[in-house]
Amino acid sequence: MSRRPAVVPVSTYRLQIQPAFTFDDAAARAEYLAALGVSHAYLSPVLAPAKGSQHGYDVVDHSHLNPEAGGREAFDRLSKTLQGNGLGAVADVVPNHMAVPTPASDNAQLWSVLREGPESPFASWFDVDWSVPDRAILMAVLGQRIGQVLAAGELSLDTSGAEPVLRYYDHVFPVRPGTEDLPMEQLVDRQWYRLAHWRVADEELNYRRFFDVDTLAAIRVEDPAVFDASHALLLELVRDGSLQGLRIDHPDGLADPRGYLRRLAAATSGAWVVVEKILEGDELLPEDWECAGTTGYDALQRVGGVFLDPAGAEPLSTLYAGITEQSRPFAAIVEEAKREVVEHGLYAEVHRLVELLAGICHDDVNLRDHTRRGLHESVVELLVAIEQYRAYVVPGESAPAEAVAVLDHAAEVGRNRLPAERHDTLAVVVDLALGRVATGDPRSAEFVVRFQQTCGPVMAKGIEDTSFYRWFRLSSLNEVGGEPTRFGISPEEFHAFAARQARDWPATMTTLSTHDTKRSEDVRARLSVLSEFTEEWAAAVTSWRELAGAHRAAELDARTELLVWQTVFGTWGASGPITADRLLAYLQKATREAKDHTTWTGPDEAYESAVERFATGVLGDEAVLAAVSEFVGLTAEAARVAVLGQKFVQLTMPGVPDVYQGTEVVDLSLVDPDNRRPVDYADRQRRLTALDAGGAPADLDDEKLLVVSRTLRARRTDPAWSVGGDYSPVPTSTGNALAFARGPVEEPSVVAVATRLPVSLNRNGGWGEHTLTLPEGRWRNAFDGSEVDGGSVRIADLLDGLPVALLVRTT
Repeated sequence: MSRRPAVVPVSTYRLQIQPAFTFDDAAARAEYLAALGVSHAYLSPVLAPAKGSQHGYDVVDHSHLNPEAGGREAFDRLSKTLQGNGLGAVADVVPNHMAVPTPASDNAQLWSVLREGPESPFASWFDVDWSVPDRAILMAVLGQRIGQVLAAGELSLDTSGAEPVLRYYDHVFPVRPGTEDLPMEQLVDRQWYRLAHWRVADEELNYRRFFDVDTLAAIRVEDPAVFDASHALLLELVRDGSLQGLRIDHPDGLADPRGYLRRLAAATSGAWVVVEKILEGDELLPEDWECAGTTGYDALQRVGGVFLDPAGAEPLSTLYAGITEQSRPFAAIVEEAKREVVEHGLYAEVHRLVELLAGICHDDVNLRDHTRRGLHESVVELLVAIEQYRAYVVPGESAPAEAVAVLDHAAEVGRNRLPAERHDTLAVVVDLALGRVATGDPRSAEFVVRFQQTCGPVMAKGIEDTSFYRWFRLSSLNEVGGEPTRFGISPEEFHAFAARQARDWPATMTTLSTHDTKRSEDVRARLSVLSEFTEEWAAAVTSWRELAGAHRAAELDARTELLVWQTVFGTWGASGPITADRLLAYLQKATREAKDHTTWTGPDEAYESAVERFATGVLGDEAVLAAVSEFVGLTAEAARVAVLGQKFVQLTMPGVPDVYQGTEVVDLSLVDPDNRRPVDYADRQRRLTALDAGGAPADLDDEKLLVVSRTLRARRTDPAWSVGGDYSPVPTSTGNALAFARGPVEEPSVVAVATRLPVSLNRNGGWGEHTLTLPEGRWRNAFDGSEVDGGSVRIADLLDGLPVALLVRTT
């Protein structure tokens, strides 16, 4: 099928729409975005979210645009302003779930279902287990058990409004018609929902949710009526030209991602659509998905990897083990974390899978001897062993070879963890998950789908949200979709990846920073240089630990301390260290996500106080900060090379590059909400104006802005190479240069050259007489205006000022 929609963005610029940054605020930046060189504003979810939402992924009303961002009128002004500046727009879409807001009445569909149960016209919207005839929807919002709440009189019936409602502090619930006159204890028991203590959710929740977030209830867009209703406004905006593309959030949560994308392609006449798909290892995007590609985490890993020195893996491992006294491999940490998630946080989802299996096996005489316990153990081991977000199996179709390989590998791992008497049961579960057992039971198809929908949350919560916060050999590798054990990639590996993208997914998105990344691209770039400064880093950390001894309480974990040092170093800016409020907020999130000393639901005050004492002590200790500043200075030039190099490569490689808000200059943000802080656009505008007037870059911020703006403008001037153009490596005499051409192989339009691993380069005498072989023709460097003829060219001449060069053909 064609991978090239009629309209493909040349580049995008991500804007986080929220009450503090409205559609009108976005419109005020249109002129700047046009000057920067982007072709499309990329908007975070634009539909109406829960009140006060800072991110928009908690939609409550698909029929209205975000009222706190200005609603439809402000959006139309934004669209008109963008078009007046030659820009288009693409938007984030959240098809998997809606918010369970407080009050619940803000979600009209959910409110109807809570009031009327399966008779509600919206009952098909939510993935609810209606097998229990009453009390079907678990509302786990109570601060104590229901009996205690009733005894304390904390529930009240309010009949003052248009309809009677049940109130519990800020929570409001509808009352099932005909039950409003019952005594409170009976009234509560007769509703279509069950009010329960909040801790009950992980064990007894009976609606599908987003990962383990109870306040995000999954919706069934596989139902055509639900798809049509939840997408009507977005499709209207695509048809009238207000939007030219869509970014799809978490497609792996859907019952049928392929079917959803086909329906979306038909409804949008094949508009540009990219999917937030995490590809693990060498996993490839399914070829039968009707989309332009992913949102770019696969590119992020390769771009970052090429600026990492593989030789640093062993010494950094030794340092980590020595400081933390932990030598367990990362794989063991992942297994432990996934097992915790499966057995605790996602127990309700696993229980539902086991119930399906038990029912299927009970009703089939050939399968009846597989016990519930054996089925549970087999499901747990499969979920723990699966190494990607899901295998794509459609009920009624033969499982593709890739899905069979994924499940077979997981089964092999599971067999080694299960006693021999469970192996037959494990085989049955695998066959049912792959749809290879013809039971004739409709629950078999449901199991195929639900099993796949559970794999993703286990991966995300077990790896990204737990393991990545427990292992810090080099924290820049602990990124969404990343593999912390994969330490760097060669130029040859990068060329192979980029060539495949140009061939198979030429309009895919590429990215380095998103609203979900654990660290911004520039923090990761700063940390990546440690792979070349392993001895110096080991000496520095040893010294810093000695200097900071007075701030270290006995409770402080050495792993957390090492995370503090990496974070302070990685976020050190031109004005010095990160502020205490930002660092403390990050460390609270990091330690609670790790869940081995403190958690969100059970904070350990002593441990968190120890972390806070150490972090504030470090930030207030002049001797410590002076030592860190010295090390920052030592590594500054290498960090500059990585910051500029990885951004430049992302902007010139195959695909549609996204620039996350503010990252056109150096941005040292951490995980959300730190990466949603206000952006100083006035400063960026001033800098760009000065550069455009011929001013020389004054600092690294200016240098990055120069690279970003000139590269984006070159893409926009000649989209033939920038979107869909061929990719071909350019020969160099050294592995410290990454060079490639874009455009027709016989006569490419541009050549990109980037420096990598500058420390090893300098140790070997610098560029010296190293050369690269330019295609024939005359070439102009977009960054400084210098020109050079094709053929063998000294790299030192090309990279005299900046560590990157964009050579544009002039003849």
